[in-house]
Amino acid sequence: MSTGLTQLGGKSILTEAQIADPRSILEAFDNPRPQRDFEIKFVFPEFTSLCPVTGQPDFATLTVRYVPDRLCVEMKSLKLYFFSFRNKGIFYEAVTNQILDDLVATVHPRRMTVIGEFAVRGGTAGTITVEYDSAN
Repeated sequence: MSTGLTQLGGKSILTEAQIADPRSILEAFDNPRPQRDFEIKFVFPEFTSLCPVTGQPDFATLTVRYVPDRLCVEMKSLKLYFFSFRNKGIFYEAVTNQILDDLVATVHPRRMTVIGEFAVRGGTAGTITVEYDSAN
């Protein structure tokens, strides 16, 4: 049976094209209960990106919570998507918003929240929370 998922079961090496367009990594599958509201939560404690000014690594725990509509994001593709930011210079606010935008464009959820809890650097920790609600 073909599911159309290409990341699941495959190698975890990203191409240059995927790194240039991270959204292309994300894959989705049909929601098994589209008539019911239920929440999906993913916690990724090993997110890294780079400070675009200093080039120093930024470490974060990312939490994605959403109520799916017709589609659910495939977990391995989400992990590989997060990996695509490892060598990208991007501010906390920009990466958290980009993740929300890319996930909303991929799965069109009823509601979604992305929380980036960035580790202490320079004596300060930062938490960025972005939300989407299809009703608004």
